[in-house]
Amino acid sequence: VQLVESGGGLVQPGGSLRLSCVASGFIFSDSDMSWYRQVPGKGREFVAFISPPGSLVYYVDSVKGRFTIERVNAKNTVYLQMNSLKPEDTAVYYCSTFNSGRYWGQGTQVTVSS
Repeated sequence: VQLVESGGGLVQPGGSLRLSCVASGFIFSDSDMSWYRQVPGKGREFVAFISPPGSLVYYVDSVKGRFTIERVNAKNTVYLQMNSLKPEDTAVYYCSTFNSGRYWGQGTQVTVSS
């Protein structure tokens, strides 16, 4: 299982970023996918979930209405569209799947600052 995130960076408050995660080594179209985030000194926090066909999504309350998770199974890719970003969204963002064990990508840094 390999998960490779990209798309992080520095953005001003109120700005947008789109994270991507390309998956390989498992049957992506059969697998739940999630995004998590982590700040130094804290545990990893759930952000968003999407079911295999993409029909079911969940979000942590703090990002509802601002973030959108979506997937393109033909590209083995899951996305996290992040709008109206706030400084408290600053974190390393990880995509994840469960396939006989929890797997994580290497993470991508998102920094929201003026």
